[in-house]
Amino acid sequence: MVVEDMPMGVPGIVLQELLSGVRSEAEFTRLKAVMDGFPLVLAEPSDHVSAARIANACVWKGVPTSTVDCLIAALAISRKASLLTVDDDFARMAPHCGLTLVRVPRGRGV
Repeated sequence: MVVEDMPMGVPGIVLQELLSGVRSEAEFTRLKAVMDGFPLVLAEPSDHVSAARIANACVWKGVPTSTVDCLIAALAISRKASLLTVDDDFARMAPHCGLTLVRVPRGRGV
């Protein structure tokens, strides 16, 4: 997507998740520098309401979700964007909330 110069954004909560998973300050600094190159997509109050609706829709269908994943899905849906993911949780959620996915084959990385 970067090579093809496709428009992309990173949800703020994803940035937080990425930076929270590093092993050292040096890794944190390098990753933050890379992520600074992408526009940040911040949640609006309506995105939180939509995330709650997504969570409810999934629960009612027996699909487990997390609060964070529901917010990420809501951000993508409200901005009419596809979500690039390797996380199977989003594939289970998508049929119940209208989320459009771009899947990365396992082993190829993002």
